[in-house]
Amino acid sequence: MEQFIISGFADEISPDLDTQIKVIKDLNMKFIECRGVNGKNLIDYSVKEAEAIKKQLDEAGIKLSSLGSPIGKIQITDDFEAHFKQFQHAVEIAAVMDTKNIRMFSFFVPEGTADSHESQVFRQMERMVDYAASHHVVLLHENEKEIYGDVAIRCKRLMERFYSDHFKAVFDFANFVQCGQDTLEAYDMLAPYVDYIHIKDARKEDGFVVPAGMGDGNVEVILKKLKEKGFHGFLSLEPHLADFVGFAALENGNAEEKNVIPGETAFVTAYNALQKILKNI
Repeated sequence: MEQFIISGFADEISPDLDTQIKVIKDLNMKFIECRGVNGKNLIDYSVKEAEAIKKQLDEAGIKLSSLGSPIGKIQITDDFEAHFKQFQHAVEIAAVMDTKNIRMFSFFVPEGTADSHESQVFRQMERMVDYAASHHVVLLHENEKEIYGDVAIRCKRLMERFYSDHFKAVFDFANFVQCGQDTLEAYDMLAPYVDYIHIKDARKEDGFVVPAGMGDGNVEVILKKLKEKGFHGFLSLEPHLADFVGFAALENGNAEEKNVIPGETAFVTAYNALQKILKNI
């Protein structure tokens, strides 16, 4: 197995699946982290509709590195039972798409209240992790801004409680930078748990997302550490360099102000920046 396998959120190229496939094939990539397909999140499709999407990807020779779901990206005070049903459907869709990996989150919490909500976060996470184990999928927790697990210490608490063959960590450089978390400190704390990497960098001074290596995420240093450690897995491009259509709806978040550039240009820029780093290391 190749040590670093490049994947990416192809919906940042375009909402249109045909366009996503063209650019991914032009870059000679074999994997995508599938989130948005023709303008809506993949988990919002029926099983039958997902089968048609899978057929189209199969014909193009493209596989999924992960299902880029928004699971866990709700307020901790929201109705969890309804969300759990959505999670169960996401597990069904992952099976259709022939991936065991499901990207997810640990619930939005009001600022400054993460510790007081920890027991509820853990109860809800436990139900999802148990379900994941019984259905042979892997939940990949992303360190998103403003959720319980946004900084390294709380990501570590989650991992100490739930880390297993069915619950592992995504390392997202830019999200840590935007939370004021030093990425080298985060890596040292989370290295035993990291199974998947999001390639996204950001500047500390203003939180602005930039191509990998141009921000304060220490991307090259950490990828070198991973290489030396013997990490084998996916590096998933999540450029966030273009104000692409539908981002706020797909991610259940707020669209950030960005320089508007074509999605294909942004994605290729991100790909080339990563390739430069990989060549260096």
